[in-house]
Amino acid sequence: MSRIPVSRTEGEALSPETSDTNGKFRQLLEAAPDAIIVVDHSGRITLANGMTETNFGYRPEELIGQPIERLIPGRFREAHVHHRDNYLLNPNTRPMGSGIELTALRRDGSEFPAEISISPLKTEDGMLVIAVVRDISERKRTELSLKRHAQELERSNAELEQFAYVASHDLQEPLRIVASYTQLLARRYRDKLDNDANEFMDFIVDAATRMQDLINDLLSYSRVGTRGHEFEPTDLNKVLKNSLQNLDLRIKDSGAAITFDHLPTLMGEDRQLLQLFQNLIGNALKFRGEDPPKVHVGVIQHPGEYVFSVRDNGIGIDPQYAERIFLVFQRLHARGEYPGTGIGLAICKKIVERHGGRIWVESAPGSGSTFRFTIPS
Repeated sequence: MSRIPVSRTEGEALSPETSDTNGKFRQLLEAAPDAIIVVDHSGRITLANGMTETNFGYRPEELIGQPIERLIPGRFREAHVHHRDNYLLNPNTRPMGSGIELTALRRDGSEFPAEISISPLKTEDGMLVIAVVRDISERKRTELSLKRHAQELERSNAELEQFAYVASHDLQEPLRIVASYTQLLARRYRDKLDNDANEFMDFIVDAATRMQDLINDLLSYSRVGTRGHEFEPTDLNKVLKNSLQNLDLRIKDSGAAITFDHLPTLMGEDRQLLQLFQNLIGNALKFRGEDPPKVHVGVIQHPGEYVFSVRDNGIGIDPQYAERIFLVFQRLHARGEYPGTGIGLAICKKIVERHGGRIWVESAPGSGSTFRFTIPS
């Protein structure tokens, strides 16, 4: 085993000129990007490199013979002596990044967070402990900044979802009144008004109805995050069966053929997962081609997750819109071609992400679409 000569007299510095080996060793120490401090069995510093001055403010020679606790805030020193003694009873290598962090003390009395690695080394003069000390102040500032940003984003999203819920809920009643009274006027005065007036009232009723649909969908979207229940074991076969029952009339009217694999039981919320399957299958029924819809719900198990798919033979989607379709109120077709508010897939995306997964589409115009999403297993 390599040996590092230590001072014969307590407090005497190691001499780098004792041998060519010592000279090379000193060069390696000085080239290190972190402070390196060698401590003997009594807890006193026997060697330090130049980065020690950068981190702590002490020149290396000033630390020789000093207790290592000099570099630790006073409130931690007693505990550190205890930990140091225990370490010497069972010395082992603890690498950087193994979770060893402490607060270090500079010469000017300021403190900084430090990450350390320690390694025992037997020498002819006894056990030495080599400590590599890294100033992680910048990393901690970055972590704190990211944490604050994440908290702010979470707060902002929560406020936005709450606003969307409250606004949508409060808007429903005045819209209902507008639609109801316009329909009442149309029934009562249709024979007394000209065609233009009748048409104008139809426009009002249609607009109010579409706005109510938008509000209901916006409510559904906001509820994914704010009204969700705790996850529990959920049999997706039952979820799929219920979603198909809800779509029964549309399936019969379109002449669709629905097939599916046996699905697993996963941790999730059954109502949201039902909405997920119902939206995806409903889209397959809506955006169908000339042939009757054929829809297959499949699943493949991968390490750590299941990958589900909803495949159809419909009109397909241009790949350039593969991400856009998952945004709120994004439509690729005019309302006259296909009904809807353009929020269904945004709800699907939010449900999948709440369950810890991701969703995407594979499609081409005229070739059908396959929507895939993952849920952790």
